[in-house]
Amino acid sequence: MSEPNMSEQNAEEWDVARALAEAGKHLDRVEARILLRYATGMTAAEVATYQERRLTPVGRANFRALVARREGGEPIAYLVGMREFYGRSFIVSPDVLIPRPETELLVDIGLARMASILAPRILDLGCGSGCVAVSLSLERPGANVTAVDRSAAALAVARRNAATLGATLRCVESDWFAALAGTRYHLIVANPPYIPVGDPHLLQGDLRFEPASALVGGSDGLADIRIIIAEAPAYLLPGGGLLLEHGYDQAQAVHDLLSSAGFVDIGQHRDLAGIIRVSGGRLAA
Repeated sequence: MSEPNMSEQNAEEWDVARALAEAGKHLDRVEARILLRYATGMTAAEVATYQERRLTPVGRANFRALVARREGGEPIAYLVGMREFYGRSFIVSPDVLIPRPETELLVDIGLARMASILAPRILDLGCGSGCVAVSLSLERPGANVTAVDRSAAALAVARRNAATLGATLRCVESDWFAALAGTRYHLIVANPPYIPVGDPHLLQGDLRFEPASALVGGSDGLADIRIIIAEAPAYLLPGGGLLLEHGYDQAQAVHDLLSSAGFVDIGQHRDLAGIIRVSGGRLAA
């Protein structure tokens, strides 16, 4: 795709106002401001206050390149390498799923479940960027948190986030529970792949650029969820809990799978859009 027609005429006169006006022909204005900050190193306050500040040639070139890539569909999070989650900035790359606000529900419920346990043992399956594991670790000092992913590249991102944000994690490369023999936890959380193969959403928006291995869960989207629910009891302490994020239309199926696996006190929780987004249960004591 060719670059947007952001004119070079009088390029030496390009200032913040003009850069945003030109980018606004192609992008949402909020996105344009984010990219300008990233391209120039300016703060949000500087972009808002110093509209007459001239861009350097390098800053202008960087900005135009980012605008062109965004117009081509690349996610903002991958372009700037960051995404906010649970009040913190997390490093992201095309090796990991982009953290989303609805996944914060998994953290909220996990914290509530662990509130009465002094030093909970927590396992995050398919940790990706580590946003859930890191958030749980930082919100519950003293928790023993293990983050698992089958992707070495994803684990590298999780480790960077843990180090940057000051969280203590044990990171394990594993295909779900395969490398965890002999370990048991008070809580297992997971945001596994749950989009069915061939779902048209995979060809839209940010999903086009995210790793398919973190998105696609078999013909009905439940392949990995079935594995996790079936195997989780062997890795839970008596009374331990399992929490899973799932698709908007999978609540009943996940409820039935949990029940069939012997989980009790099954709860299903709605996100801010009113969609049942997280389901979980407790292993009988």
